[in-house]
Amino acid sequence: MAEIKLTKNEMRAQQTRLAQLQRYLPTLQLKKAMLQSEVNEARVEIQRLEEAFHQTRLLVSHSGGLLSTPIGLDFTASARVETIEKEYENIAGVDIPLFQGVSFAPFDYPLFSTPAWLDSYVKQLRELAVDRAKILVAEEKLQALEKELREVSIRVNLFEKNLIPKAKQNIRKIKVFLGDQELAAVGQAKVAKEKIEKKKRSHAS
Repeated sequence: MAEIKLTKNEMRAQQTRLAQLQRYLPTLQLKKAMLQSEVNEARVEIQRLEEAFHQTRLLVSHSGGLLSTPIGLDFTASARVETIEKEYENIAGVDIPLFQGVSFAPFDYPLFSTPAWLDSYVKQLRELAVDRAKILVAEEKLQALEKELREVSIRVNLFEKNLIPKAKQNIRKIKVFLGDQELAAVGQAKVAKEKIEKKKRSHAS
């Protein structure tokens, strides 16, 4: 790293830099706190969605007992997701996904030659697929927030532990050097004055 110039101009530049860093740091700290809060909420949301998913899966597994008699249909096809629909919202400078819905692949079956409970079972399978899609979107949201939180945390640490202390250290170093120079100049001036007075006295005598 280049050595700083020990001049008054450099000290003013370092003081300006320090003021800018100290002014911007609270904004970074606030953003970090907001992101941490959002990350915590996203984790709670995922936990809630996973609990809902397990409840729905339990219902599906109970209804699955009705399939002891084969009816020649692939039920997994009834809940095959084609697209997960999302919108994006900016939170603390991060674009995060919001779940909007899902589009299922076409699935047709004969209404009159299949059991009456089939509609209800297909509905449960699709609810399970929707619950899973919600978890995937929530996990995507969490990943985006955690990534931004890591980046902001690195910047906060850089400001707090490197840039601001370094600027303060540079200012102190320049002040000490300029102070020493000033003392030396005063000493030299005093010596020069004494020499002049000595010459005056010697001429007077």
